[in-house]
Amino acid sequence: MEQIVQINNQFIESNTSFQELINELKKAFSDNKVQVPLRHHHDFTNPKATQDSTLLLMPAWNPGKTAGIKIVTVSPENHQFNLPAIHGTYILLNSVNGTIKAILDAKSLTAKRTAAASALASSFLSRKNADSLLMIGTGALATNLIKAHCTVRPIKKVYVWGRNYEKAKKIAKQCNSNIVKVVPVETIEEKIKEVAIISSATLSKMPLINGDLLQKGQHIDLVGAYKKDMREADNSAILKSTVFVDTFQGGLKESGDIVIPLNQGVIEEKDIKADLFRLCANNILARTSEEEITLFKSVGHALEDLIAANYYYKQYI
Repeated sequence: MEQIVQINNQFIESNTSFQELINELKKAFSDNKVQVPLRHHHDFTNPKATQDSTLLLMPAWNPGKTAGIKIVTVSPENHQFNLPAIHGTYILLNSVNGTIKAILDAKSLTAKRTAAASALASSFLSRKNADSLLMIGTGALATNLIKAHCTVRPIKKVYVWGRNYEKAKKIAKQCNSNIVKVVPVETIEEKIKEVAIISSATLSKMPLINGDLLQKGQHIDLVGAYKKDMREADNSAILKSTVFVDTFQGGLKESGDIVIPLNQGVIEEKDIKADLFRLCANNILARTSEEEITLFKSVGHALEDLIAANYYYKQYI
């Protein structure tokens, strides 16, 4: 029996090449050999907090090659306990004999694969010369999204906004470099009109991106708002954009950014142009003009977890 290895967040942080991870995801989405059932999503009451917690179970397998499952809890009120909102573990399995190969830190794994998936979408959807980014949100995903987007586009200027300006300053300091200048901003409105890419990763229930402020040629990357009653972009933003999702399976059902306008009749399912499977399989530039506004909604997919887990496992051994 093979030894079970434990891969912690320090290893994941130190051994990530976003270009390599993006390439691995692109190959997996184009091959479409990984089988992924709809993820289990269970809300449970949390008497010591004002909001429910959520249990997510995300299995995936490539028959005869590899398999795994991610177990995640989301407790939005964890700040009162001085704890992160999200905790999780990834269990990588031998798909032939069912033994456990590795246990990985799911928080770091998820942050890396989510950022890589957004950058993969951006490689098809944003303008090739996109050189500026507005990062909305100051959680664990922010620094990863900045780095991943900078991997696929020649970004020189990044603005960071969060409800806590001190956190925005901290992220700006972390990501600032000789190549990319990163600065905190006090409002979204002051920079939203002048950037090429807008990336948002928050747990907001009220839209933060006002579609009336969007400019021709922008690309919007929506990564947060994982529940049906959450959203980061308003109906105007959805209507002005050509809309893409990471997968039709989850994208049309799980996040308020798509579910709410669908339920309100603002858009129909046929208005969602493509998902990452179609984008990668066709290997096309999905943007049709320099003026088009593109919008990508990510809710996460177990294929991404499995591919990322294998990526880190191969490096570890």
